[in-house]
Amino acid sequence: MKKVIIEKQDLTYLKWSHVRSSSGTAGTFLKSQSVVSGEKIYYKLSNFDSEKGVIGHECVNEIIVDRLLTILGIEHLEYQLIHADIEIEGKIYDTWLCASRDFKKPGESKAALDNYYYVNKVADESRYDFCVNNGWKTYINTMLVVDYLILNRDRHGANVEVLRDARRRTMRIAPLFDHGLSFLCSCYDEKEIEKFDILEDKPCQNFIGSRSTYDNLKYVVNKKDVFSRVLKIEDRDILFKDLETVLSKSHLDKIWDMLWARWCEYEKLWDL
Repeated sequence: MKKVIIEKQDLTYLKWSHVRSSSGTAGTFLKSQSVVSGEKIYYKLSNFDSEKGVIGHECVNEIIVDRLLTILGIEHLEYQLIHADIEIEGKIYDTWLCASRDFKKPGESKAALDNYYYVNKVADESRYDFCVNNGWKTYINTMLVVDYLILNRDRHGANVEVLRDARRRTMRIAPLFDHGLSFLCSCYDEKEIEKFDILEDKPCQNFIGSRSTYDNLKYVVNKKDVFSRVLKIEDRDILFKDLETVLSKSHLDKIWDMLWARWCEYEKLWDL
């Protein structure tokens, strides 16, 4: 699958539903879906403002994190970034959007982790311990480290899902997904990008642990063993391939500086 479709597509036939932001950002996140060759495809836009149009760049973040997780050998939902014309309330917008497929297998139903936890937890069992007791320790530890590296602001309890097949009596945790509200998602111009503190421990919406992605690394004991390979300087080209016309050079440079600085900080914790 080609990760970035640069040639503009006509997707004006898509109907968009409004999902108001839960992250404290202004605006709305719009979602849609269609069936292509018998397969359901899910679409989402970056932050949308009814007056200014698409103002965010969350969809680009999704592609960058998708590539990062591929490099690090982590199972995740794959995204495609598409340049397209879309129509919202009778107005045409030239934008970039994300497309993904369904990670559920036939027969599986999904439940948000927070709902599953509240229904099934034992007495005072913590959220982290609940996940460990269900056999998801490796998954959760990996998620906590990834969320630190990208400063994911939005790992609430519905952004982790439990997949169950009642007939086969199977249960698994869904691949990592939804990383748009990460990196410089709060920056909307060059001045904000320049001022952004790449190592600041900003408060984030985390279902597991505290609001600090750095503090949540305390749960991960064998930090050096979380990923099957390490991030390298030369991975920059892989992360940003075909994105030079989507984000400014200063924006891409800042994302890399942020990711590399956080990776280096994470490496310092390996032997502690």
